[in-house]
Amino acid sequence: QVQLVESGGGLVQAGGSLRLSCAASGSVFSLNDMYWHRQAPGKQRDLVATISRHLHTDYADSVKGRFTISRDNAKDTVYLQMSGLKPEDTAVYYCGLRLYSTDEMFWGQGTQVTVSS
Repeated sequence: QVQLVESGGGLVQAGGSLRLSCAASGSVFSLNDMYWHRQAPGKQRDLVATISRHLHTDYADSVKGRFTISRDNAKDTVYLQMSGLKPEDTAVYYCGLRLYSTDEMFWGQGTQVTVSS
């Protein structure tokens, strides 16, 4: 049973920083591609960043240069370091895992990030 638990969200002023963490269990973590998505109120869920099992990273244009995705395979954890936060970054942030054996996607429960102006 794959489980993902996000943490690190909160309230921060514009220009500030936060680091989100996502701890995974129930799979061979190092073999899976990992994702961060976000969903603002009334909007669709959008991709923020990805990191493949080969450590290839990709970012949405809106966060390039401000956010950094990384992973620690020894801790089965993926991170999202966010800096230069803007009010438009306010959303629930979800961690996702694409299971290497089946391509099935799993999601965490989400963590709220609120950026005040």
